[in-house]
Amino acid sequence: MIEAYLIHLLILIGIYVILAVSLNLALGYTGLLNLGHIAFFGVGAYTSALLTKSLGVPFPVAFIAAGLFAGLFGFILILATKKLKGDYLALATLGFSFVVYSLLLNWTSLTKGPLGIPGIQKPSFFGLAISSNVSFLIFVAIVCVVSCFIIYKIIKSPFGRLLEASRDDEVGLKVLGKNTFKLKAKAMIVSAFFAGIAGSLFAHYISFIDPSSFYITDLILILTIVIAGGIASFKGSIVSTFIIILIPEGLRFFEMPSSILGPARQIIYALILLGILMLRPKGLFGRVDLE
Repeated sequence: MIEAYLIHLLILIGIYVILAVSLNLALGYTGLLNLGHIAFFGVGAYTSALLTKSLGVPFPVAFIAAGLFAGLFGFILILATKKLKGDYLALATLGFSFVVYSLLLNWTSLTKGPLGIPGIQKPSFFGLAISSNVSFLIFVAIVCVVSCFIIYKIIKSPFGRLLEASRDDEVGLKVLGKNTFKLKAKAMIVSAFFAGIAGSLFAHYISFIDPSSFYITDLILILTIVIAGGIASFKGSIVSTFIIILIPEGLRFFEMPSSILGPARQIIYALILLGILMLRPKGLFGRVDLE
């Protein structure tokens, strides 16, 4: 029993590592206060679920399509908010999250609305299904390592240094003749792509999704992971994911009704986030402040 529980936690950690690292690419390394990341996660989940369940598309195609479609939404978001910065950008991207949530909730002919999409099949490659949680954990681990490796190469490349320069001194970078909007757009698209990939993994693991899985409470969780680990810290996002996911799990060993357990977990996330912001603004391994 305990082994199955640990495998479940490790699968979720692998999915949230992809989410956190991809968000940090936009938030930490590019300076985009993006609160729409949970929307990209939901777009990827619904895209993969609908393609495989309703249209019979093979999982590998749906998996890549989930990332591409989320990347398209990322481009639309950055295009719509190109003139906004700071708090205004944060509010606009938060509004985008609510718009996507409303679409998932009310477009019942496509998404089934609040009823959600049940019976999402497990991933399969060339007829070979990943049916057990152990095999799914291996699959998630491979995707997580590859995703983190690609993002790490991006942030350590000349392009990554341009993203940091855009974050620190956008005007100076423009004086040097660089198109900062294109840099931000590329970063947002890549960030959204990997959020969509994580959404696909989540949908096919849980096998049921509904709009409540991609609401503001989940955004708080992702932001807590990134801020606690440190803005613009690749290592911090990974380490913090383990800490933030595992700490509230201790509540499961106390006898309390589910009506209390859920809110208690959210309170813990909020307290950790507030504590980090007040006591250690740069997070565990961060190099810049969240401004």
